[in-house]
Amino acid sequence: MKTVRLGAGAGYSGDRIDPAVELAARGSVSYLIFECLAERTIANAQLARLLDPAAGFDPFLEERLEAVLHHCVENRIRIISNMGAANPLAAATKTCETARRLGLRGLRVAAVTGDDVLSILRSGDLAIETPEGSLPNPDKWVSANAYLGVLPILDALDQAADVILTGRVADPALFLAPLIHEFGWSLDDWNTLGQGTVVGHLLECAGQLTGGYFSDPGYKDVPNLARLGFPIAEVNEDGTAVFTKVEGSGGLINRATCTEQLLYEIQDPASYFTPDVVADFSQVSIEEVGPNRVRVVGGGGRPRPSTLKVSIGYRDGYIGEGQISYAGPNALPRAELAREILTERLAGAELLELLVDFIGVNSIHGPYLSRHAPVPYEVRLRAAGRADSRRAAARVPREVEALYTNGPAGGGGATGSTREVIAILGALIPRESVSHQIHLLES
Repeated sequence: MKTVRLGAGAGYSGDRIDPAVELAARGSVSYLIFECLAERTIANAQLARLLDPAAGFDPFLEERLEAVLHHCVENRIRIISNMGAANPLAAATKTCETARRLGLRGLRVAAVTGDDVLSILRSGDLAIETPEGSLPNPDKWVSANAYLGVLPILDALDQAADVILTGRVADPALFLAPLIHEFGWSLDDWNTLGQGTVVGHLLECAGQLTGGYFSDPGYKDVPNLARLGFPIAEVNEDGTAVFTKVEGSGGLINRATCTEQLLYEIQDPASYFTPDVVADFSQVSIEEVGPNRVRVVGGGGRPRPSTLKVSIGYRDGYIGEGQISYAGPNALPRAELAREILTERLAGAELLELLVDFIGVNSIHGPYLSRHAPVPYEVRLRAAGRADSRRAAARVPREVEALYTNGPAGGGGATGSTREVIAILGALIPRESVSHQIHLLES
């Protein structure tokens, strides 16, 4: 039975690069896949593109390619990634420039476009569904990107692209597409597509599967996390897969790591909606078949949805944040007094909301779960306020800094910042309103 080996080269934009180099050099993979695009990432990338038409792709694209391209060319490994972000064409151009600089000629690079549907949505010609039932003011929109599926990646693979750079594509589709291409799966073989989606979902966060996010000292120990290896899937024609990693690399793959990742971001295991299939994870079986080797079977599926998800990024005001530390005896009461001062001082500051909490005391679980915690010897106060204007938001860090000389004794290490908020809203649009294009370049 034919087997295809997929390597997960990244699980987010700022991920480590050396595990991907290890996969390219020693992983015997046919495809190296970099999943680098989070919900908010593409909205921020669109802002970067507004400032510079040649920007808007992943900031680590060039560094990653410099590290892996020679290995990928030597070992005949094809690269698939959503590092194109808001500007796949510019990303493809940069990839060709990088390849030529490395002396790699004839590399075929495909840019996938069509996920940017901002102009279509602004036209008002589409029926748009949102959970809230209404949309923010279109004047505040900065991006609208539909989640494409496997079709554009399949087109690029059929055109013999060595590197495929997309914008917004559903994460599992990056991994599912090469499997469909290699095995010739039918696009309405829902159970096999569902099992292939299981493979993609397990791989998409890279080091999470090999124990990185899983680790909890004394409860779930993972060896050699400083040299965490990224996962490999050995996938068979029927979609069943064995997950492993490069021999000698750090980390761990076992039934528990795979189970935790399978449940990641899953609301209903029997109905995981993607552009290609409504996957069913409820009957998945996970079995350890050797050291750092886990066999996964049992994924299923139903026909794909008639709509595509769209992430709409929009301007939603500004956040001003300030922090200051108190240490020594009576640290917490001094921080609480500082909070009282800030609350009174900012009462008329045109803030839409204000949060003041204590890092290390109640900043994560809030005052109720944290109320019985022992009194700390040191505490850091954090104040954050949201406002419609930058000027109003900037009052927050200014007032925190003023606590140096106008607040309780012993405050130190004050920091502050003010930033614009780009919020994200999910929506659904008809599938037929979106089409993709392939742009093929050569180094």
